[in-house]
Amino acid sequence: MDILILSLSAVSLFISVIVLVLLARQKSLTEPVERAERRLLDAMARSELQQEQKLEQIRATTERRLTAMQESSSKQLDAMRGVVEEKLQKTLDVKISQSFSLVNERLEQVYKGLGEMQTLAVGVGDLKKVLSGVKTRGILGEIQLGAILDQILSPEQFSANVVTVPGSRQPVEYAVKMPGSGADYVWLPADSKFPADRYAALCEAYEAGDQAAVDAAAKILRDCMRQSAKEIREKYIQTPYTTEFGILFLPFEGLYAEAVRRGFAEELQRDYKIMIAGPVTMGALLNSLQMGFRTLAIQKRSGEVWALLGSVKGEFEKFAEVLDKAKKKLEAAGSDLDALAGVRTRGILRSLSSVETPSLPDE
Repeated sequence: MDILILSLSAVSLFISVIVLVLLARQKSLTEPVERAERRLLDAMARSELQQEQKLEQIRATTERRLTAMQESSSKQLDAMRGVVEEKLQKTLDVKISQSFSLVNERLEQVYKGLGEMQTLAVGVGDLKKVLSGVKTRGILGEIQLGAILDQILSPEQFSANVVTVPGSRQPVEYAVKMPGSGADYVWLPADSKFPADRYAALCEAYEAGDQAAVDAAAKILRDCMRQSAKEIREKYIQTPYTTEFGILFLPFEGLYAEAVRRGFAEELQRDYKIMIAGPVTMGALLNSLQMGFRTLAIQKRSGEVWALLGSVKGEFEKFAEVLDKAKKKLEAAGSDLDALAGVRTRGILRSLSSVETPSLPDE
């Protein structure tokens, strides 16, 4: 047992010696490494310091250059800003001056237009006052109808304020002369009516969108036009002195279109034989009548021409007979001249052939 303990002690001592030897060897090996590490660390520290110094120098140089560039750019921008502001100021001054001039011109035109509108408003007010009276409205319609007749027909084809019915004392405003049998003629009565207040009430009802008011205003307008057609029929139409129909002239195209749209034209023509006409329709109707007048004139002139040609034909036949007699007399005179120039001339020459020509004495 003691031997075993001694053996273990020897072994442990041997191991300790080996460990000490290994530690000593390791220490001798690690010292150069540590020194190399320290040198490497020192070199890295110096390199970092140098890099930091270089970076600091680069940073400082960059900052100086950037500062110089900024200052230069600021100076250039200030110069450019000054030039641009100067040009902009000049341009703005010119534009503003032009704009003010244009605005002044427009304002002058506006003031002028306002003055014209005020004048027009005064005129419209005066016209409204004129149109507010029934008599003045009738006069305006009569003037318009007369102007249309005067533009299309000749003065001898129509007359104003004509009593178309014999024995009546109610003249119609205008009447057109229509061809009759032979040299006679009949009258076509044309009377103007201007129910402006009824038509205005209908237009206001349309604008308000009230169907009941529209129907009521349309009925009033229809009754007014029927009454006008009835008056024309009773006062101014009587065959054979006039035509069987007359014309009711409406000065407004809108009023005429409303009457046609609501069937008033067919109703008045059917019940009273009265045609309604607006300004355009009246012109077309008169143009048609004018073409008819021209056709009748051409037919009348054609008859006169044929009669003239017949008389010329008779005279020409007499002229042919006289000309034939003159021709025969000329032929007989020609024969006598041939006898004188031929037989008689030769006989005279034979009788004179024995006569000698006397000689002239010598000088």
